[in-house]
Amino acid sequence: MGDALLDIVFTAPHPDDLEIGMGGAIAGLVKLGYRVGMVHMTNGEPTPRGAPEIRVREAAAAAEVLGVTAWEILDLPNRELMDGPAARCALATVLRRHRPKVLVGMAGRTPAGSPDHYQAQLITEGTRFYSQLTKWDDRFGGAKPHRVDHLVYRPLPGSAELTHWPGRFVVDISATIQQKCDAISCYRSQFEGERLDRLLHYVRSVAGAEGARCGFRYGEMYALPHPLGVSDMIGMLGAREARPPTAPDAGSASDAVR
Repeated sequence: MGDALLDIVFTAPHPDDLEIGMGGAIAGLVKLGYRVGMVHMTNGEPTPRGAPEIRVREAAAAAEVLGVTAWEILDLPNRELMDGPAARCALATVLRRHRPKVLVGMAGRTPAGSPDHYQAQLITEGTRFYSQLTKWDDRFGGAKPHRVDHLVYRPLPGSAELTHWPGRFVVDISATIQQKCDAISCYRSQFEGERLDRLLHYVRSVAGAEGARCGFRYGEMYALPHPLGVSDMIGMLGAREARPPTAPDAGSASDAVR
């Protein structure tokens, strides 16, 4: 991943988590000219369908589809991923090297899925704090402290509980939904045939439901651990006409929000 300066870093436990959950926003930020990084905490192996070298190739292909500036797979253990100093230091070292303004991670528990997902949330939260600690540079490969301005969550649609977030917003991914699906499709060891078809149907359905709340054809919901502070309420709200998707004169997603 080198040491390129980044504007924003997205992180999740396994290769394919970022693409499934946040691929639309990632691709959109790249199109807007931001320097975007992706960090997979583990290589996702072992699985019944893959191998470490296969997952690396698939992650590289997905990163190319999304167009990110940099991506990296940390050497943390899949299936045994746990929040703690070692995991926090590993991710914080990346943040200290690349010095992003924003860190985005998953949020929510998935009892029917991998417990790595919730542990990744805890690691991400702890990492933001670890990244700024002074007099501890030896634990981060000599990288200097860095304060990340904003922590953003991508709540899991299938989380075990409904969480109250002090602030939420929806990113319009209408222009990047196909790019998101193409990136997911790079993980052929995990998703192929009917399995891939069902996943892409789920991804489009979630994006359609989340986007419709703000008048977008497709969207991704994000959350903040604090209210969103503004000085210009009207400027923030902008011109918006969110009509029901069943309205006979409902325009395209680009017409809904200017």
